[in-house]
Amino acid sequence: MALPKRKTAKARQGRRRSHLKLTPASLVECPQCHSPKRHHHVCPTCGSYAGREVIEIQSPKKKPG
Repeated sequence: MALPKRKTAKARQGRRRSHLKLTPASLVECPQCHSPKRHHHVCPTCGSYAGREVIEIQSPKKKPG
């Protein structure tokens, strides 16, 4: 198996990996409830997608006591 002749510099390694970063998810405003949601995904707050309710969102359960 081939081996490198010289040690790869950290700067060269960094330039090679410069495009391997994570990008934050782009968010848009939900037209129904105006909360932030991801593009082309069901709104986690109201459960609507493309102007209609797709899933029914259950209200959070209250703790006894």
